[in-house]
Amino acid sequence: MAWSRGLARFNKRVTNRVQGVWAPWLPPWAVIVHKGRKSGRVYRTPVVAARSGDRLRVVLWYGERADWVRNVLAAGEAEVVRAGRTLTLLRPRVVEPSDPAVGAVVRRMAGRKRVLVGELGE
Repeated sequence: MAWSRGLARFNKRVTNRVQGVWAPWLPPWAVIVHKGRKSGRVYRTPVVAARSGDRLRVVLWYGERADWVRNVLAAGEAEVVRAGRTLTLLRPRVVEPSDPAVGAVVRRMAGRKRVLVGELGE
């Protein structure tokens, strides 16, 4: 079950702006840089992201219908700023927490929530 849309709206307007200050520099935080599906506008969304090798995993706290998730899936890629480095997120897909690509730590964190998994490129 995804978190409430009211909380999502509050976080989008208030919390994300504050988190955006440290998220690009302080793992496990990261910033997903993505373009709007219709507007083409560039958005920066702070997330908690687990990296293992060339794979990045993000728990979808607000579900796969969140705007940033839909934008990333529609584009098929996004930029990720993590630990001061900008990488490309390639071939993103939404998987169940039981998928082997998720990994044990993220699986425990996700509970029953789905996870966005993608490969990282330079």
